[in-house]
Amino acid sequence: MTAPSRTPGASTSGFGLSTEARNLHWLLTNLVEEVPGLLSVAVVSSDGLLLLSSDPGRNAERPADHSGGPKGSSADLATIVSGVGSLTIGAAKLMDAGSVKQTMVAMEQGSLFVMAISDGSLLGVHATPDCDMSVVAYHMALFVGRAGHVLTPELRSELRQSMESAQ
Repeated sequence: MTAPSRTPGASTSGFGLSTEARNLHWLLTNLVEEVPGLLSVAVVSSDGLLLLSSDPGRNAERPADHSGGPKGSSADLATIVSGVGSLTIGAAKLMDAGSVKQTMVAMEQGSLFVMAISDGSLLGVHATPDCDMSVVAYHMALFVGRAGHVLTPELRSELRQSMESAQ
């Protein structure tokens, strides 16, 4: 069986996404559905652009209670993930500590997890404060292991275009 054409702009499904992009969406959906306590998930490119989100259609500000995730659009989580990722990478360089594998921030009303993907992208998760951190980290590592090797420059470009069109 041969892989679908990687011609830019070519539609390989009824949804206009390549098999690889559909597979990443499926992996993200499974992560959100299988792990209790996840509120929002984002995959962010190394340059800070949102590639994939558990709520790609959300681009208006949330109600005042913010119960479903960060205030505002799904890009808010991407911005937070990118900033935290950049900060921890800088800290690791200053400390001669090697590459950053995962960052976790525990807050009164939630938790933030950021995990590096092999191509320089980041996986970010906003979770409830009572989530099982080891379960979240385990499932994030599974996602990173499955997704990391397929995030080619072509796929990142396709995902960016998909996110832009969803908004």
